[in-house]
Amino acid sequence: MKTLNKIGLDVEQSKELAGKLNELLANYSVFYQNVRGYHWNIKGEKFFELHTKFEELYNDLFVKIDDIAERILTLGYTPEYRFSKYLQIAGIKESQNTADGITDVKEILEAFKFLIAAQRELLDLSDQLGDEGTNALMSDYIREQEKLVWMYAAFLG
Repeated sequence: MKTLNKIGLDVEQSKELAGKLNELLANYSVFYQNVRGYHWNIKGEKFFELHTKFEELYNDLFVKIDDIAERILTLGYTPEYRFSKYLQIAGIKESQNTADGITDVKEILEAFKFLIAAQRELLDLSDQLGDEGTNALMSDYIREQEKLVWMYAAFLG
């Protein structure tokens, strides 16, 4: 007989899902800090446009970081909070150059590519588990980010 957690999901499968969500949390946290750096350090011709866009993006990432951590808690597990651990497990790496807007936008597009792939994996896993909460969250993120990819790519021409 399966052991169920407080929201009626299989404990072992939920543990695997929470682990993957913690990896996603790490990636969002590194990406968030990168975007803060882009916002703070942008220079040049597109300063006003990109400064504002980067602020919009990091504000959105901040909300998503909290959502992901709360989802991990809802599943009955503990969200990782140590940045040192984030840097160990994140596929998104710290940005090394944050003053060039074109480079920043290219890094944003690479981060979205990584996140969308990870979220699709989580979407499949949560679907197998019957976890509609995580499934809806990932579906919403993917839809929003696919549009942002289109917009940032259009900016690059």
